[in-house]
Amino acid sequence: MLLLQLMAVIAFGQMNLTGLVKGDGEALAGASVVIEKSFYGVSTRANGSFEFKNLKPGNYTLLVSFVGFEPQEVPVSVPTTEPLEINLKASNFFTDEVQITATRAGNKTPVAFTNLSKQELDANNSGQDIPYLLGITPSLVQSSEAGAGIGYTSFRIRGTDPTRINVTIDGVPLNDSESQGVFWPNMPDFASSVENVQIQRGVGTSTNGAAAFGATINFQTQNVNPNSYAEITSMAGSFNTFKNSVKVGTGIINDHFTFDARFSKLNSDGYIDYGFSDHKSMYMAAGYHTEKSSVKAKIIHGDQRTGITWWGNPDVEGLGRTYNPAGEYVDEYGQTQYYEDQTDNYKQTHFILNYSSKLSESLHFNTSLHYTRGKGYYEQYKQDESFPDYGLEDVVLTGGEIISTTDLIRQKWLDNHFYGMVFGLSYQKEALNFTLGGGWNKYDGDHYGNITWMRYAGKSEKDYEWYLNNGKKTDYNLYAKTSYQLTGVLSAYADIQLRGINYDITGIDDDRVDMTMNHDFLFVNPKLGLFAQLDAKNAVYASFALAHREPTRANFKEAKTYPSLTPKDEALYDYEAGYKFNGNTSAFGANLYYMFYRDQLVPTGEKSSVGYDIMTNVDKSYRLGIELTGGLKITTWLKWDANLTLSSNKIIDYVDHTSGAGGDGVNFKELGNTDISYSPNVIANNIVSVMPFSNFDIKLISKYVGEQHFDNTSSTDRVIEAYFVNDLRFDYSLDNVLFSQVNLFAQINNLFDAKYSNNAYGGHWYENGKDYTWAYYFPQAGTNFMLGASFTF
Repeated sequence: MLLLQLMAVIAFGQMNLTGLVKGDGEALAGASVVIEKSFYGVSTRANGSFEFKNLKPGNYTLLVSFVGFEPQEVPVSVPTTEPLEINLKASNFFTDEVQITATRAGNKTPVAFTNLSKQELDANNSGQDIPYLLGITPSLVQSSEAGAGIGYTSFRIRGTDPTRINVTIDGVPLNDSESQGVFWPNMPDFASSVENVQIQRGVGTSTNGAAAFGATINFQTQNVNPNSYAEITSMAGSFNTFKNSVKVGTGIINDHFTFDARFSKLNSDGYIDYGFSDHKSMYMAAGYHTEKSSVKAKIIHGDQRTGITWWGNPDVEGLGRTYNPAGEYVDEYGQTQYYEDQTDNYKQTHFILNYSSKLSESLHFNTSLHYTRGKGYYEQYKQDESFPDYGLEDVVLTGGEIISTTDLIRQKWLDNHFYGMVFGLSYQKEALNFTLGGGWNKYDGDHYGNITWMRYAGKSEKDYEWYLNNGKKTDYNLYAKTSYQLTGVLSAYADIQLRGINYDITGIDDDRVDMTMNHDFLFVNPKLGLFAQLDAKNAVYASFALAHREPTRANFKEAKTYPSLTPKDEALYDYEAGYKFNGNTSAFGANLYYMFYRDQLVPTGEKSSVGYDIMTNVDKSYRLGIELTGGLKITTWLKWDANLTLSSNKIIDYVDHTSGAGGDGVNFKELGNTDISYSPNVIANNIVSVMPFSNFDIKLISKYVGEQHFDNTSSTDRVIEAYFVNDLRFDYSLDNVLFSQVNLFAQINNLFDAKYSNNAYGGHWYENGKDYTWAYYFPQAGTNFMLGASFTF
C-alpha cells in the first residue's frame, strides 16, 4: 500500500507542458524552446508545436528563439490549464544568419552534419585551439604538436586530413590556397568570436574556396547584440598557460549602428620542451542594419610566435616524453645546446565586407568582399650546411684552407595576399527552396629564404637570399542548389557546382630546384538526395555526391624532386544514408557512409623539410562506416550524450615502394588491401552532464580513439596505439551580483593520466633483406588543469 501511495505521488508530481510557437501568425518549425538554467530544450515540430514531459510543479522561464525573430523569455507555471501559444515578433534588423545560409545544410538537407552553438562552444572552451573545441563531434580526431591543445593543433574527420576539409568564415574561404590547410595558431582565441559552427561530414553541400573532399566546417561570427556589454575573461593553468581577453559592444546605436570588438592574449610553455606559444588576436566588427538589409565590416587579426614542434620524438621512452629535437645542436666543445629562437612567427589579418539584403519576402541576397594579408617566417639554426646548397662558393681562409660547410641561422619567409568575392542568392516560396551562389578568389604569395648569420660568411651579404619563388592561384566556383517538397513527407535535393583552378609557380625553392610550372583544373561536382520526414520525430535520408580535388603545392614540390610522385587530381564518390529521431527527452541518429576514391593522395608516413605529409596517389581506396549519435535527458539534472564511429578504411591492391639502405635501389612489394594511414576503425565520445543544483554543471568528457597506422603498409611496427582519455569540467554561474553575470570554470584534462600519443609519422627501409622502421611520435600531456572566470557587465 505504501508503494502504491509513493507511485501515485511520483505520478501526480510529474507534469507535461505543451505549446505552439508562431511568427507573424504562422507556425514556426524548428524554433528553439529551452528551459532556462537547465539541460532541457526542444525544437518545435513541423506544425510549430512542442512538449516538455515529466516536469515538477513550479515556476519556469522558457527561452524561445528562431532566426529572423526577436527571442522571448516566457514565464510559465506548471501545471497549466491549457497549451501555451507563443508569438515571436519579426526582428527589426536583418539578421547575420543570411550570410551563411547559402553554404549550410538545412534541417531537411540529406547530409550528415552537426551544429554547435556559442553556448556549446563556450561550455567546452578551456583556452585550447579550435580543433579541441570541436573534438566532441562525431568522427573527429584532434592532435597537438606541443601536447596540450595550444600551438600547432590539427584534426581529421573520418580519417580525412585538414588539407581536404573546406573551412569558411561567414561564407568566406579560410583555407590557405597552396597547402589547402588551415593554421590555427594564426587565429588565436577565434572561438570567442564565433556565434555557431556547422560541421558537415562527407562531401556535404557546395561551398566556397578549397575543395570539400571529406568534410566542411562553416563558422558564423557573432551576431548583433542589441544591448551594450563588456566582458573580461581570464584563464590560467598548467605549463604556465594564461589567456586573457576583453570583449566590448555598443549595442544598437541610433536604431542602426553596431560595433563589437575582442582583444586576446595567450601564453603557454606547452608540454613539449620549447613548445611555447605567444599569441595575440583581435576581432572587430562594425555594422549598419535596417529591416531589410545590413552592411558589416570585420577585421580578424592574429599575431603568433610559436616554438617549432613539428619534428616529434624518435624515442619517447629513452629521451623522455617532452623531448624536442628542434633547435638542438652540438657546440665546439661537444656539448648539446639549443637555439632558443627556433620559432615560427606569423601575422595574418582578414578583412571582410559583407552586404545582405531582403529583396522580397521570398528572395534574399548576400555578398562579401574579402582580403587577407599574411607575412611571417620560421627560423632555424643549422649545422654543417654545404655552401653549394645555398648557391654559394666554398670559403677560402687566409692561408689557403678551404671551408666547404658552415653553421648558419636561416629564415624561411611567406609573404602573401588573398582576395576575392563570394555571393549567394536564395529564393524560398512554398515547396521550393533555391540557391545560386559562387565566388572568385586570387592568391599571390612569395616564398623566400634569408641567411641572417653564418659562422663562415665569406663574401656573402647579410640577409643573403638563397631562394625565391612565387605562387599565383586563382579559383572560381558557381553552384546551384535546390530542394523541393514533393509530398507532405518527401523532399528532393539537387546541387551542382562548377569549380575551376589555375595555379602558376615561378622561381626556385629552398633546395635550389626550379619550381616553374602551370596547372589548370576544371571540375563538375553534382549532388543528389532525398529526405523523408516520416512524422514529427522520425526522418530518413539518402544522398550521393561527387567531388574532385587538385594537388597541393607540397604535392607538386615533391614531384619536382621525385618524378615518380607526380600527383594527379583526386575524385571522391560519396554515398550516405541516415536515420534521425528527435524526441522530447531523447535523440538518436545513424548515418551510413561509403566514400570511394579514385587516385586518392594518401600520406606515405614521411614528412617534408617543413613538416608537410609526403603523399602518393593510390588507384582505388574507400572508407566505409557508420556514425551513431545519441542523447538522453534522464532527469532534469542528468544528461547523457554520446557518439560512435565504426569504420573500415582500405587501399585496394597497394604496392609499397621503399628505398634500400642509403637510398640504394627501390623495393616494390604488393601488399593487397591495406589500411589507409591515420584512419582509426573506432572513434567514440561520451559526455555525462550533471546539474546538482541551479547554475552548477559537472561534465565527464571521454574520448576513445582506436589504433591507427601511420603509413599504408598495415605494419604493426608503424602504429599509433589506441587511447582513452577523460576530462572533468565544472561550471558555475552567478547572476545579479556585482556584475550582470559571472561564469567560473575548472577543467582537469587527462583525468587518469593516460600516457599516449595522438599523432606520429615515419617509414621504413630495407637492408640486408630485413625491414627496418623509423618513427617520430607526438606524446600528449598527462593530467593537467585550467581555471577560468568571465565577468560580464
